[in-house]
Amino acid sequence: MTFPLVRGSGVLPVRPMSWLVGGMLVAAVAFAPAVASGQVAKSQTSAWSAADCQDCHDKAVSPAYAKSAHAKTDQSCASCHKNVAEHLKAQQDGKEGPVPTLKNMKANDLSQTCLSCHEKANQATFVGSKHARRNVSCTSCHSIHSPKSLTGQLKTKTDAETCFSCHKAERAKSLRTSHHPVREGKMGCVSCHNPHEGTRPKMIKAESVSELCYQCHTEKRGPFLFEHAPVREDCVACHDVHGSNHPRMVTQKQPTLCWSCHLSGSGHFGSGDNYSTEKGVPAAPAGAPKGYPTVNSRFIGRACTKCHLNIHGSNSPSGAFFVR
Repeated sequence: MTFPLVRGSGVLPVRPMSWLVGGMLVAAVAFAPAVASGQVAKSQTSAWSAADCQDCHDKAVSPAYAKSAHAKTDQSCASCHKNVAEHLKAQQDGKEGPVPTLKNMKANDLSQTCLSCHEKANQATFVGSKHARRNVSCTSCHSIHSPKSLTGQLKTKTDAETCFSCHKAERAKSLRTSHHPVREGKMGCVSCHNPHEGTRPKMIKAESVSELCYQCHTEKRGPFLFEHAPVREDCVACHDVHGSNHPRMVTQKQPTLCWSCHLSGSGHFGSGDNYSTEKGVPAAPAGAPKGYPTVNSRFIGRACTKCHLNIHGSNSPSGAFFVR
């Protein structure tokens, strides 16, 4: 076997194959410490991605997790789990090393791990929220490794299912006849509430309940020439926003609902003050004023809003009593 010279003439002498093999061995020995030192350097740092951990933790690196934003971040595992390098070294040595699990952490400490990245936007005031004060951690609602929702990485398919796992009374109300379209999937709990909010009452997405309702029910906002005081004060004075068995989610059936405020002085026979003492008669006696309670009294048998149509407010010059 000969090799041509680069310049001049002649040929190179034949090199034995053992020389080439020997050179490769020398190179391998020379680079071995560098490779080994690189492995040690990685084991001593926290630069561990999901690919480094999935050989053992295949359930944690689920298909749902692989598609999430967490899997795409740098140092995805070591960003949340501590002592990852020490854990791997102990496993390789057959020893019991630190276990980088978050299951044994206190609720506040676990939430602080998440807030190290999610400290802005909706989560900015979570530390002062009612959830945080009652030891509800981020993983109480969210699943990092096996989320079931399309957004938010929740433990359930919808936010309502997650909320109903604790808020049983609200779930029962949502199953009543008159309700917001939560169970139909047209809206959810987060349509009105921010579960991370710590500065507003009931974790709502507005400064008051009425302001929140006006975001959808804009025709009730006003301003009106004649205002109805309960409407200006609070929508929940008359409505149960999570559900009711009465029309339009009112807390009581009419006219009882109106009598809770208009107990007397309304000028109607059969209203509040004398409803329990005067009984309906088949026909009004001679000379009885208009509205005397009979068995067919529209006032008793129906509701106040049969006449007082614009109960939320009126702009009519003759609308002082919300009749038009």
